[in-house]
Amino acid sequence: MEYRKLGHTDIEVSALCLGTMTFGEQNTEAEAHEQLDQALARGINFIDTAEMYPVPAKSETAGRTERYIGTWLKRRRRREDVVLATKIAGPGLETVREGKTRYTHAHLVEAVEGSLQRLQTDYIDLYQLHWPERNTNYFGKLGYQPDPREPDPIPQLRATLEALYDLVEAGKIRHIGLSNETAWGVMRCLWLAEQQDLPRVVSVQNPYNLLNRSYEVGLAEVSHREGVGLMAYSPLAFGVLSGKYLDDRRPEGARLSLFEQFQRYTGQRGVQATADYVALAHRFGLDPAQMALTWVTSRPFVTSTIIGATDLNQLETNIDSMDLTLDDELLEAIDAVHAGNPNPCP
Repeated sequence: MEYRKLGHTDIEVSALCLGTMTFGEQNTEAEAHEQLDQALARGINFIDTAEMYPVPAKSETAGRTERYIGTWLKRRRRREDVVLATKIAGPGLETVREGKTRYTHAHLVEAVEGSLQRLQTDYIDLYQLHWPERNTNYFGKLGYQPDPREPDPIPQLRATLEALYDLVEAGKIRHIGLSNETAWGVMRCLWLAEQQDLPRVVSVQNPYNLLNRSYEVGLAEVSHREGVGLMAYSPLAFGVLSGKYLDDRRPEGARLSLFEQFQRYTGQRGVQATADYVALAHRFGLDPAQMALTWVTSRPFVTSTIIGATDLNQLETNIDSMDLTLDDELLEAIDAVHAGNPNPCP
């Protein structure tokens, strides 16, 4: 396993991070513990979760993922061996804390205390804002449209960072990160941190995969020049890039078979690009999922690639992607597919 610095901190995290949003929906508590054991045995020390998990978000399951991780931490006594990341749910989500999900001081304190209790820990290594509070583009939205009624978002950002400062000072969280964020949002938070001596963002958790390379447009340079690396989520595009959904297949128990609302990567252009990438992997004698994961992990602005699985065999295959190296010929072929069908699923 390779380890990389988390931003400008002294924390080293594994180049693969275990994503846990299936824990409590597609995976039982026992299965979640098996995955955590296996991940650590293979060198993964980075675990990512969120107060709203598992997905799909439901009031009756919210927080269950954190509770499963908490029982594992209590039983295994491995807290010092892991870097633990979680997220406060963003505005508009009614399934968590009765919809009290604005990034105010009171809501942040309540969210952090809830996560600490469920995780059975005294501190969170990386605390992230799950999506922006202001009007902007995320979750695949394109065509930014200003809202003339929207107040200036900078005072809200400042107040949020001030609340996070208090939580850092109290020892509840160590570092902060953003998620589903734009280049403007990251840079403005960095500017406020510098001007006001507030916590500095150390990571951005955004989608990034062969079907969605939009992070490269502006945020990749921010990551490189500001030392705020990408935690890449959906590196397999909901599992689509494994090829298992091609030809209209819907494997039993797979995410897109269970939850039809997840359609971000199944449009016509996305299916065509997936078929091209899968064929390319086979031409080079590679597993399509491993090729897709290795490509993400090898990008210079990526701190860690968030992998998820519903069984141990799947998890092993994903972790084995660390053993691959993509040669120049294959990388050029990947870019050629992208050039012919760029960002089909932003």
